[in-house]
Amino acid sequence: MINPHKIGGACLNQIPMDWKHNANNIIDAINNAKVDNISLLCLPELCITGYGCEDMFLSDWLYEKAESQLLNIIAQTDNIAISIGLPVLKNGKRYNTTWLIENQEVLGIYAKQRLANDGVHYELRWFEEWMTGEVSSYLFNNKEIPFGHISVNWRNLNVGFEICEDAWRVDRPACHKSYNQIDLFLNPSASHFAFGKADFRENLIVKSSEKFNCVYLYANLLGNEAGRMIYDGDILIAQKGELIGKNKRLSFEDYNLTSCVVDFDEPKNSEKQLVEDDHDTNREFAKAASLALFDYCRKSKSKGFVLSLSGGADSSSIAVLVAESVKRGLNELGFTKFRNKLGQNLVEGSWKEIVAQIFHTAYQGTKNSGQATFDSAKILAESIGAQFYHWSIDVEVDAYQKSIEKALGRSLSWEKDDIALQNIQARSRSPIIWMMANIQQCLLLTTSNRSEGDVGYATMDGDTSGSISPIAAVDKHFILQWLKYAESTLGYEGLSNVNSLTPTAELRPESMHQTDEDDLMPYEVLVEIERLAIRDKKFPIQTYLVLSKSAFDNQLLIHWISKFYRLWSINQWKRERIAPSFHLDEFNVDPRTWCRFPILSSGFKEELEELQATYGTGS
Repeated sequence: MINPHKIGGACLNQIPMDWKHNANNIIDAINNAKVDNISLLCLPELCITGYGCEDMFLSDWLYEKAESQLLNIIAQTDNIAISIGLPVLKNGKRYNTTWLIENQEVLGIYAKQRLANDGVHYELRWFEEWMTGEVSSYLFNNKEIPFGHISVNWRNLNVGFEICEDAWRVDRPACHKSYNQIDLFLNPSASHFAFGKADFRENLIVKSSEKFNCVYLYANLLGNEAGRMIYDGDILIAQKGELIGKNKRLSFEDYNLTSCVVDFDEPKNSEKQLVEDDHDTNREFAKAASLALFDYCRKSKSKGFVLSLSGGADSSSIAVLVAESVKRGLNELGFTKFRNKLGQNLVEGSWKEIVAQIFHTAYQGTKNSGQATFDSAKILAESIGAQFYHWSIDVEVDAYQKSIEKALGRSLSWEKDDIALQNIQARSRSPIIWMMANIQQCLLLTTSNRSEGDVGYATMDGDTSGSISPIAAVDKHFILQWLKYAESTLGYEGLSNVNSLTPTAELRPESMHQTDEDDLMPYEVLVEIERLAIRDKKFPIQTYLVLSKSAFDNQLLIHWISKFYRLWSINQWKRERIAPSFHLDEFNVDPRTWCRFPILSSGFKEELEELQATYGTGS
């Protein structure tokens, strides 16, 4: 007979190598768990060091420092058991581990067996995979501790472990014969946010509890820990195929707890603690990106944000996300806690009055800019409380143009010098908006989206200038529909002008009627080509055969497909230089974290010739 136990998880918002901050979050979570009479608390993967230490995991001192921090945390474990993640250096090899500790005694150390090594993860660069079924020992504090693929008997329960990626593999540790009678699995994780992933993750935990006839407890990291990845802070508890514990995700708090009283003998008697959680993509984007901006600002010690607000879709979406970060943060934390976390000397007021203190926008017009975009930018800025400045950059553009014309000994023309004349306008905006960011000691927000990054439809050192690129991981088609959602559902009425405009760079004279989709192709087509060509790695004919079933003219499709592959290839150097971006979608084109492509290549020359020869006009 096993008595019911109150078990729980804690999601933590950590910072790589911020030892005091990380330890305080851990100890606060442990103490709150004690107050809540939790018997066993699962803490996230690598929570002592932070998951995102990157190549500092290759140092030796990091491991020594982590264990010294662990000693202080162990002292807090009277009358509670905790599972806590940290890296271990054993016999010259580095392992990602979780330790089970109770009453200041280490009961066992589990070493991760399946390392994440795809997309944004490079764990095999830093750690070794532990051999399934193998158990060794580790000397800690003058005592030999069971180490490896362990299970622990805790209060008459057989406790097993998986760490994050372990559970996502077919050959997962839980399937090994040594784990065939486990009552409780603990899974400390650092599982990054992506649209739709929460549903998959929840299903994985529930199915795991059913498959292994057990209770499965999962605890994730929370927030923007190290710059790019966002963690949604899932805490999930499932028992024999039923979800019984679930928390609120994407919180602005430093940590959150979720627990259930679990009857291991009679599941029908187990307590249920389920928080309603909306997995709608539009709502997830607002919550995840706004939390990421808030964390990035405070962790970088910046005093707010600066944005070149053009009145178009991209910069407007970022402006709304900044407003959302303030609204959501204030709603959850209250003013005092919000101010203290942000580290700013803010004056209390409405959310718009807070936005005014940390957000500076500027409309930088030229003779090619229209009144509609100016009005759009001004109305939006005022509607969210942002500071709004405006100035003309015509003098700077003219000075650059006259200098180069003098050097070349000829006048520049739109017929001959179209790209250069467009780019100098976008590029001339960069120095002065950077100056504004420096003066305000704020983050400069870059406005490029993923679709334009794909095909190089962005001016290097122009609209790509900035400290962080909040929307570089989402496509333009998504941004356009999200802005309508933000106006109608989130209540940003100041977007009405933005949503009525046709996307345009406004870099050519008004008489040339420039639009983004005329320059490129319909955004919905660009997105479909991107998914096939980049995400699914198909060559041009394969992409064409899939899309030829659509309603688009086949010869136009050939033109658009050829254009995409050609522009993708020649613009890799631009993607290499785009500011760091948040990982949000199911895949990414950031070459530093997800999608590597040669800077120099054939540009799919033969493959595009084959496409034209096989399916083009006259073939």
